[in-house]
Amino acid sequence: MLLTWSPPARGRRAPRRGVFMGSGTRLRLEPYEVALLRGGPRAAVTVAVLALYLRGAAEAGRPGTVRVSGEPVGAGQALSPLAEAVLAELRQPVGVRELSGRPGVRRAVADIRRGLMAAGLLRCLPARRTRAGRRTLDALHAGHPLPRDRKTLSADEAPMAVALHGDPALRLVAGRFALRAGLIPRVEVADKGLLRHSPRSEYSCGGVSD
Repeated sequence: MLLTWSPPARGRRAPRRGVFMGSGTRLRLEPYEVALLRGGPRAAVTVAVLALYLRGAAEAGRPGTVRVSGEPVGAGQALSPLAEAVLAELRQPVGVRELSGRPGVRRAVADIRRGLMAAGLLRCLPARRTRAGRRTLDALHAGHPLPRDRKTLSADEAPMAVALHGDPALRLVAGRFALRAGLIPRVEVADKGLLRHSPRSEYSCGGVSD
């Protein structure tokens, strides 16, 4: 498998990441898709919240919540359907756990899950990654190791780092915001521990098991 990625040029929509399988089939994965593949629905929603924060559209509300802070900066760079669904729910402060269960957000995550299933990266029964899904994550990790310094990441690269590496990358990229907004716990907890509390729904078979 060969993985390629390059930051998007300013003033246009970010290009989708290209993953080339051994058969020559090209899969294109965005950070929120990688996050769902790695960590399930809550991980995908967390990446969407981070993307909104980095574009100036979201901020921490009262402790443990997120709220809207303005229109997203970056004219010409459209939001993903998941980020749009999340943004629509931020008119009032809301916690990420509750946010993940809102109908519009659930539908957006379900659409992502169906796309990953159609690409052969996830299967529903039982809910887990396929062999191709595991290989895709392995290739992405090899090409994008956890950065040691926030300064090495651009705003365009940060969501992919968090999608791949979860809480450690989130602490590096936007630690203060993530703690205040309740995106990460103040005590280190493994991703699987967090996912036990993800709302069960029609997209719960997005799965993170190997």
